[in-house]
Amino acid sequence: QVQLVESGGGSVQAGGSLRLSCTASISWYSRYCMGWFRQAPGKEREGVAHFYLGGSSTYYADSVKGRFTISQDAAKNTLYLQMNNLKPEDTAMYYCAAGPPSNLCPMIKYPYWGQGTQVTVSS
Repeated sequence: QVQLVESGGGSVQAGGSLRLSCTASISWYSRYCMGWFRQAPGKEREGVAHFYLGGSSTYYADSVKGRFTISQDAAKNTLYLQMNNLKPEDTAMYYCAAGPPSNLCPMIKYPYWGQGTQVTVSS
């Protein structure tokens, strides 16, 4: 069973930054699909960023491209999401997810999920 624990959410003004962390109970060398998702009230869950093939591939939703960066610290088994130039529309619950190794991580159904961390951006 894969366990994921997110942290780093909070409240920030528009234009500010936050860094989310996700500590996983799996070894990064397993080349799992790792993703950050978000869900705002009344909206569908959205895939924000994906990190896969051991880090050789990343994928970003158009809505965050150029502002968010996904990365990992293998020694700490931790996945990060650096969020810069935050906008009110980034307000959501953010979730870390893991899935089996794949070349198509942005399209898979992730089986393992964290509990989520809230991000609130005020204008």
